[in-house]
Amino acid sequence: MKTEDRCKNVELILSDVDGVLTDGGLIFDNQGIEIKRFHVRDGLAIKLWRRGGFKFGVLTARTSHIVKLRSTELGVDIVRQGFEEKLSIAQEVAGEVGLKLEQVCYIGDDLPDLPVMRAVGLAIAVADACAEVRSIAHHVTKLPGGQGAVREAIEYITKAKGQWDDLIRKYTGK
Repeated sequence: MKTEDRCKNVELILSDVDGVLTDGGLIFDNQGIEIKRFHVRDGLAIKLWRRGGFKFGVLTARTSHIVKLRSTELGVDIVRQGFEEKLSIAQEVAGEVGLKLEQVCYIGDDLPDLPVMRAVGLAIAVADACAEVRSIAHHVTKLPGGQGAVREAIEYITKAKGQWDDLIRKYTGK
């Protein structure tokens, strides 16, 4: 099946956090509080995706308060943190929202993402993902994690679905 055809079935995007929504660097202040840097364009794209009537969620092996804060800010209601074994969580989430894994896109960057990426309908790797992840992905972004890769992925999917122009009409006036 062509990647563009896989995009047409996607109703839910699940994304890793560290290395996908962030650049993968872990920064701690002197009090041991974790700091993450998120790209604003990824955030707007997530909001556009959700406004289009689709669902977005994050699955991450780590647990961080800032992930919950950013997810709340973006209106992301599917947030699963602290799970190294992501496939069972992805299956659970898909079932909760009434979808099959074929209707799910997963965006990943590292080895723990491989089982989910093999199981979903559309697997996307960020440009700087490890070689094993890039090799099984249906699509690899041009941008690295934390630098707008999620925005690029959402544009790619919605353009294949023929919906990108409608989603951005409010900004373009076209």
